[in-house]
Amino acid sequence: MPTLNVANLLTLSRLVLVPLFVLALFTADGTDPAWRYVATAVFAVAALTDRVDGWVARRYSLITDFGKIADPIADKALIGAALVGLSVLGELPWWVTIVIAVRELGVTLLRFWVIRHGVIPASRGGKAKTLAQSVAIGAYLLPLGAWADPVCWGLMGIALVLTVATGLDYVVRALRLRAGSSR
Repeated sequence: MPTLNVANLLTLSRLVLVPLFVLALFTADGTDPAWRYVATAVFAVAALTDRVDGWVARRYSLITDFGKIADPIADKALIGAALVGLSVLGELPWWVTIVIAVRELGVTLLRFWVIRHGVIPASRGGKAKTLAQSVAIGAYLLPLGAWADPVCWGLMGIALVLTVATGLDYVVRALRLRAGSSR
């Protein structure tokens, strides 16, 4: 299976969109509604590539070990850039960004810790977590005004619960994988 295929190119395109998203988010100090819509659109397109690359990989049997590793890294780069950007702009508390970043870094390190024993692919819970984070971030990116704060917080609360719960699930899966391969 060639590493350079359509699914992996979509994953790489997500990585390329991250700096464009950050540029749009910080243009005019992040306060110009037009640029916030541009940032939201770039974020949405990048987040959509996550859904499409996975579907393409499964549908056309293009799943590679590179894709299993690169896809979650691309997700973390996009989500991380958005969370840090929103925190720098003062629109999202830093503790939210830190909780999510610690989980994401921890899961990435777990994947590398077990890589010679096998690959831990994304779980359904992990995919739901990524979707919840993307929707919550999208709500924060849009210039909706103070009336939307409770909605944004509710969406981010769901994302945080899924983030922590799936992080614990990955720890269990990594420990099982290592224990199973040492027999």
